[in-house]
Amino acid sequence: MYKKFGVKEVVAIGIGTALFIVLTNVQIPVGFIPNTALQTRAAVLAFFSAVFGPIVGGVVGLLGHALGDALFYGSIWWSWVFPEAVFGVVVGLFAAKYKVREGGFGGKEIAMFNIIQAIGNAAAWILVAPVLDIVIYAEPANKVFTQGATACVLNIVIIGILGTLLLVAYSKVGAKSGSLSKED
Repeated sequence: MYKKFGVKEVVAIGIGTALFIVLTNVQIPVGFIPNTALQTRAAVLAFFSAVFGPIVGGVVGLLGHALGDALFYGSIWWSWVFPEAVFGVVVGLFAAKYKVREGGFGGKEIAMFNIIQAIGNAAAWILVAPVLDIVIYAEPANKVFTQGATACVLNIVIIGILGTLLLVAYSKVGAKSGSLSKED
């Protein structure tokens, strides 16, 4: 984990949250599961978590989802806000191991990132979100576990493709520019 938390991380929270909010309305509904869609914002959250660590990931997930819900839907669905933060923290805990800032995001790191993001998605969407849906909103278990499992799979796919591409590109650019080296 990156031990230093400074201006770059604060800026990353601001930019990541803003992008997450803007992308809230960019989605492809799956149609067969209500209130569940393929969302590019999941890849943005994974990117910021993998580059800047668990605090940035958790805050971007929490603020981005809460503000996106409030702005686009008029209310906040807390049982899906908190899991977004959980996901950001899980992916961010391994940020140093992905070696994105150092320009070393290669085959082994890509595989590790995708295993971790799949585990983080499963924890967030198959466990935390449905349980909170039941506890907070008294939603029917069969509905929320189906929604959660669908969200999990869709997130794994979009992050596996778009998130990985973003991280590969950033790793190459960041390493060449030296702007986000380990010492920063």
